[in-house]
Amino acid sequence: MAVAGTELPMGVVFPQTEIGNDPAVIRDFAQCAEGLGYSHLAAFDHVLGANAASRAGWSGLYNHESAFHEVFVLFAYLAGVTSKIEFVTCVLVLPQRQTALVAKQAAALDVLSGGRLRLGVAVGWNPVEFEALGEDFHNRGARIEEQIAVLRALWAGNPIDFDGKNHVINDAGLCPLPVQRPIPIWLGGMADVVIERVGRLADGWFPRFPGLGKRGPNSVMPIRQEEPQAVMETMRAHARAAGRDPDDIGIEGRVRLPGRGPDAWAEELAEWQALGATHMQVFTMGGGLTSPDEHMALLRQYHDALMVG
Repeated sequence: MAVAGTELPMGVVFPQTEIGNDPAVIRDFAQCAEGLGYSHLAAFDHVLGANAASRAGWSGLYNHESAFHEVFVLFAYLAGVTSKIEFVTCVLVLPQRQTALVAKQAAALDVLSGGRLRLGVAVGWNPVEFEALGEDFHNRGARIEEQIAVLRALWAGNPIDFDGKNHVINDAGLCPLPVQRPIPIWLGGMADVVIERVGRLADGWFPRFPGLGKRGPNSVMPIRQEEPQAVMETMRAHARAAGRDPDDIGIEGRVRLPGRGPDAWAEELAEWQALGATHMQVFTMGGGLTSPDEHMALLRQYHDALMVG
């Protein structure tokens, strides 16, 4: 469903850390979002959380008590109880995973959902996860570019040969292949190197800026202090330098709902529109909501205030 007066698809951030573990409640949340006409469901990703008590000065956003449903398993389950809503990893920590396995999992999910996957990826920030998963935290930025190339090659057809710095595939491929060839790959992150990578490689981007819509610093992704319009133009300049049309790169913004009302939501939405957003999402976590029903009630409130059929 589009936002009133726009053509922007509006999605929902799955409240990973606050939804709980009841499969029926998780189903109900996804079906509520789909029933209201939200276009996609975006889920954050973490495999392990660090025990902050044993790490002096730990400043991570999450710890071992923060619940995260594994995104491929979560979306495979929800694919069976929904029919239209798109599934978006926002974002999968790609360099801590085996690339061919991610390609297989994503292809399987795309098949089972009827082509409803959008794969958002990023380099991650938590070295504890990388260590436990047997991957190098320090070269993750360099590796993600080759990983993207491997994913796209595997999704395109069978078989392939790939001889890279970190990957060797000799005359092998996936079966079944995804419905989408290739599955869209979007990037998260706000470092200079990420912004350049978005312009050069990505199908889309999840940028985050402080103060947008006076929402304050509550963010679960790295943010920057420069003027948002200048950062967006930097990305577009990188796209042009790579011979790409910046308008072909999707931009997904976010509207934070708790503790605010329709006027503030509309203000933030308008600011994202001015930045060239092509997609939006609403975010209900971190606002003191105490039950899944309260999260769903906010989705309905936003729908009734700002969305049209």
